Amino acid sequence: MTFNVLVLCTGNSARSILGEALLAERGAGRIAAFSAGSRPRGEPHPGALRLLARQGIDTGRFRSKSWNEFTGPQALPIDLAITVCGNAAGEACPVFPGTPLRAHWGLPDPADATGSEAEVDAAFEQCWHWLDMRVAALLALPFETMDRADLQARLGAIGAMEGAA
Repeated sequence: MTFNVLVLCTGNSARSILGEALLAERGAGRIAAFSAGSRPRGEPHPGALRLLARQGIDTGRFRSKSWNEFTGPQALPIDLAITVCGNAAGEACPVFPGTPLRAHWGLPDPADATGSEAEVDAAFEQCWHWLDMRVAALLALPFETMDRADLQARLGAIGAMEGAA
């Protein structure tokens, strides 16, 4: 049985896309990963797509979408909703099917990086590194068998790891 994880951010163009990719790649077989935003930008940030391509991940499956796609009676039940930006964490999230745990893994937005393509790519690489640490910490847990209170506490600790914004 897979653990359905929804990574949320306002624009669903950078951090949440990277989180979805990492969870899907590293958690294959244990996690089904998705991402969405409260006000999606309409397309993934080019820096996110370049990073995913460098990682050997097919970028064709990623798109910027509304979190409303994950609400309603026909939506897939979500086990864990992770916000990766302060705006999404502070917004009133819709009701997702299931009874999802919630975690905040706030990180600086690499989409705010300015300068050359190499400088923007460096910001995306840093974000990737911090997200990868968090995903590894999650995957090290026996989350499938943990009680909700213990898992919720561990998710909070993961969110406070290096790079937390």
